[in-house]
Amino acid sequence: MEDLIQVVDYDTNWPIQYQQEKLQILHALGDAVLDIHHIGSTSVPGLAAKPIIDILVGLEELPPSVDQITSVETLGYLYQGELGVPGRHFFRKGMPRTHHLHLVKRGNQVWENQLIFRDFLRAHPEKAKQYDALKRELAVQFRLDREGYVQAKAPLIEQLLSNARAWRQII
Repeated sequence: MEDLIQVVDYDTNWPIQYQQEKLQILHALGDAVLDIHHIGSTSVPGLAAKPIIDILVGLEELPPSVDQITSVETLGYLYQGELGVPGRHFFRKGMPRTHHLHLVKRGNQVWENQLIFRDFLRAHPEKAKQYDALKRELAVQFRLDREGYVQAKAPLIEQLLSNARAWRQII
């Protein structure tokens, strides 16, 4: 079942999977890539996650060109446009999903939010544990409702992002 929400314990192979996929993405997009990062829960050591590798790619210009979209699709990704997030062009791979690719203009709000959220959770294990517990609870409650799962996480994510922005000001 495609949209079954499954949160699993941290897997030490996730960074390796990211590195392998990163090489393919860099080859597909070439010089258009200004920067690339492993983001999302699979990028935070010790954090439970849906087993989907999220990759953030910073480009100089959006939207991606037809050639860029086609190059990424040859890697098995499905292009889904902005998919409700202005300034982010989204691709998914696998059935069930294995990878999410987020193409953004480097330095835009999506870029900044993703990186500060990841870095904050990496630096604050107690906050990562709080997020871990919520995700595990919601994965049971919203097992067949991806949108409900995402919406139910949103208040804590916003709180953590606020904390992350304040933290960034003092580091």
